[in-house]
Amino acid sequence: MEKQPAVYIMGKFRNGAIYTGVTSNLLQRVYQHREGVIDGFTKRHGVKRLVWFEMHETMESAILREKQIKNWKRKWKLALFEDDNHTWRDLAEDLGFDPLD
Repeated sequence: MEKQPAVYIMGKFRNGAIYTGVTSNLLQRVYQHREGVIDGFTKRHGVKRLVWFEMHETMESAILREKQIKNWKRKWKLALFEDDNHTWRDLAEDLGFDPLD
């Protein structure tokens, strides 16, 4: 996967903590979350599972979408991905990452 703007949601486990972010390189960012290389919410709370992502043509549109989603209530965020990923399966495995322990 080349560098391409994306909005994503990481989760700890079903009904656990979630984090919404934006990046220009989804693979690199997922790796950073999984390895805890950047201090912040996801490292503190052990949020490592990619549960949803959406690719964008421009960084500007990705940032606007991230801001929109971050302003949503939690139940709206869950509804965004739980219809397709109700078990909070780690989508990073589909991108070539090893399963989490």
